[in-house]
Amino acid sequence: MDDKLRLTPVASLQVPLGGQQIELQQVDFVHGGISLLRVRIREGRRFTVFDIDPGSAAAWGAAMLRWANQQPAGADSPQ
Repeated sequence: MDDKLRLTPVASLQVPLGGQQIELQQVDFVHGGISLLRVRIREGRRFTVFDIDPGSAAAWGAAMLRWANQQPAGADSPQ
């Protein structure tokens, strides 16, 4: 499997209230030239992993930014 795809770390963060660990990785499929964004969410021993295309990632990111920008100033945000 290692010769079929390449993983590149993009970001990692921990949610302060739930303690979930979120990792973002770029997944490059060597034979096919497609790149996806892998989202890995760890909650205790449970993992949720899914790969999304650039259009879906852009829409999701825009929706999250709209929501974040509507929240009161000074709200906690992980860096």
